[in-house]
This record gives sequence, C-alpha cells and structure tokens, in this order.
Amino acid sequence: MKYLFYKYQGTGNDFIIIDDRKEDFNLENKELISSLCQRKFGIGADGLILLRNHHKYDFQMIYFNSDGNQSTMCGNGGRCILAFAKKIELIKNKAVFLAIDGEHYGCIEENIVSIKMKDINKISCINEGFFLDSGSPHFVLFKEDLNSIDVFKEGRMIRNSQEFVREGVNVNFVNPKKITARTYERGVESETLSCGTGAVASAVSLHFSKAIDFNIVHLETLGGVLTVSFDFLDGTYQNIWLNGKVELCYIGEFEC
Repeated sequence: MKYLFYKYQGTGNDFIIIDDRKEDFNLENKELISSLCQRKFGIGADGLILLRNHHKYDFQMIYFNSDGNQSTMCGNGGRCILAFAKKIELIKNKAVFLAIDGEHYGCIEENIVSIKMKDINKISCINEGFFLDSGSPHFVLFKEDLNSIDVFKEGRMIRNSQEFVREGVNVNFVNPKKITARTYERGVESETLSCGTGAVASAVSLHFSKAIDFNIVHLETLGGVLTVSFDFLDGTYQNIWLNGKVELCYIGEFEC
C-alpha cells in the first residue's frame, strides 16, 4: 500500500505526518514506524504523527516517537500538525484538536504556529532539578555552560536513573542567565534540536525557581527560538501557550 507523507519541522524538531482520516494505517506496526523515522535507512524524523477525524474536534493527533511507540504529548508535533491541517484545508487559522493529554487550542499567523498546553500545578524538586509534566514528563536541570555538556551521555544517564527508568523522562539542560536549553528526549533516545513540551517545562521551571520574574519567555534552542507564555494563579501555571516557526520541508510517498 502506498502512503503520501508530509515532512514538517518546528525549530528543527522534525516529523513525518500522514493524513489518516480513512484510518488505514496500522497503529501497532512499531517496526514500520521506527524504520520510517530512521535517519540512514528511512525518511528520518524525531517522530511520526497521524491526523484522524474526530466527532467532537477539528481533528485528532496520534503521536509516535521514533522508536515506534505511541507516546505522550509532543508540543512541536502539535504545532506541526496544526500547520498540516491548514495545508490540507481541514481548518483555516484556528482549531481545537484532541491529543493524548486532552484538547488543545491552536492558531496560525503566517509561519508562526501556536498551541495552548495543559495546566501545570505540580512541580517536584529532585536532585537539584525540577520534575514536572507539561504534556510529557520532564526533568529540568540548570547549567551555566551548555556547550560543555555531553547531552547524550548525561541525559541518557538521568533518563535511565532509578528515579525515572520505569516510565522514562525527557531531560532539559537550561542556562537560566542566557535562557537557552538543550534536550535529551526519551523515545528518540538522543538529543533533539528542540522540544516543545521541554520548552514549556523549562520556562515554567525558570519562573518557579525565581530565576526569572516575567511570564513571556523566549527560549533559544539549537533549532531556533520557542516562545512560552503563561499565567500563574493560585499555585497553577495556566493559559500556557507555545509558539514558534513551522516549515513544510517536502512531500513524499512510501510503500509498505
């Protein structure tokens, strides 16, 4: 069977997106998904996303990490599928869609794509870092010199540590002075050029720790700048928006 796919990237976080409104893509075929995401022998991507119809929402987003496993919310993936939905004329410039962590509002202004993220009301301090769920579980650790960090080695060690090995965790190294971040992603099991839920977790951790006192954060990643805005009320981070650029890289076809 032949499938048309669209390759998108949001600040370097890249995805294979498929219009699966006919629901003929096998969600259980982890081997196929993993092979498509392979950089050397496949299309190459940090993850694969299916767009499906939903009776209540504009569409449903089903996300898989590059290891082939269906995963928790992907912020940049959510921004990319919003742009894709507009590309195929399913929406105009606004939408409400369903992801694994619930509903998300989204809007598009030229090439800036924004989505509303889930509220955050629990942040734990663990081993000099911060653990929180921004749609996906994240551990945030402040470091001044990000260039000197072996993100793959140190991120992998934390991801597989006793505290996190069972469910896994994404690991963010954040410079609180320069407001820059580098992220090791579980499921990809390597550093990615950016991470949307990681940007949210990093921005919220900076505010929670009082490293910053503002609520619009321009976070620089290896793939570009992501902006996170939020309100903090009664101990809860709410009205959280993630925005940044999104680009369609190319359109292709594969057969399986």
